Amino acid sequence: MRPLLPTLALLVVGSLAFAAEKKYELLPDFIKPAEGRKTIGNGHGEIAVDSAGLIYVSVQEKDAGIQVYDQTGKFVKALKLPASLHGFVIRKTDEGEFLFAAVLNEQRLIKCTLDGTIVMEIKADDFPAAQGKTKVKNGVDANALKLTNCDVAANGDIYIVDGYGKSWIFQFDKTGKFKQVFGGPTQKVDGKAFANTHKVFVDNRYAPARLLCLDRGNNRMFHLNLDGTNPLMIADKGLRNPSSASFHGDLMCVAEIAGRVSVWNKEGKMVAELGANDTKGQTNTPGVKPDAWRTGIVTSPHGITFDGKGNILETEWNQFGRVLRWDAK
Repeated sequence: MRPLLPTLALLVVGSLAFAAEKKYELLPDFIKPAEGRKTIGNGHGEIAVDSAGLIYVSVQEKDAGIQVYDQTGKFVKALKLPASLHGFVIRKTDEGEFLFAAVLNEQRLIKCTLDGTIVMEIKADDFPAAQGKTKVKNGVDANALKLTNCDVAANGDIYIVDGYGKSWIFQFDKTGKFKQVFGGPTQKVDGKAFANTHKVFVDNRYAPARLLCLDRGNNRMFHLNLDGTNPLMIADKGLRNPSSASFHGDLMCVAEIAGRVSVWNKEGKMVAELGANDTKGQTNTPGVKPDAWRTGIVTSPHGITFDGKGNILETEWNQFGRVLRWDAK
């Protein structure tokens, strides 16, 4: 594969391994931080776009769990949500459009209106004890959940993954009632148990829909049926630790924390590669300072989304906060 050229033109490469090349153009310096700030703030979460085109970016700051930007990248407001909000999605339900989020330090799921009002939660104690508890030295049960992400199926079922724990995937109904748990250290896919399954997403490109698992610890991504059965491998070679994904039409974009954004078609073939970074010490770390950032070259992609037009927005694991955007051509 040819090396990625750090230019302001088309930051995309092709090779014979690509099914059909898709083209994207970098929109440099897209995000404009709030007045008085040089960067958006500590990032270790996700990015999403609502039906109106507003962009939501999670930041680890008190009383500002999510920052909201308009389509031009201008800061609009901050939502007073938990600072440890890690993974979230914006989904339409029968009741309207809501934000569903996994709150890492509090080990709960929250459902919010788009102004940040919490209307439902699934608390740590609502998870089954066998997967959610562990014995500590003094004999007291302590919560062992480390929830990293969630998504919502068409019937309202909520899937939540214990991505920084044992990689259990919990399924609840739309009211927050527990249904089942799968994945984790006891279920194997191609001989390997789930490991650091960082995020999961409902993939509605297929009928019936599938559950996408970004099994970062094994550097692979695969599908399951929505009941947790019938694993289908998408890729387990050549990846850079897939951490998040989003869908648009037949395409899937993937944030790979070891230094790449990739785009895949419905057949599981990579059709574009964006921002690849091969510089030692600049990927899979939150410590890359702004003066070391290079235009169009990623550091540690952690969250990603398509907008309604098929453009790609990526947010990084970075203590200063960084968002990159590529527009579809």
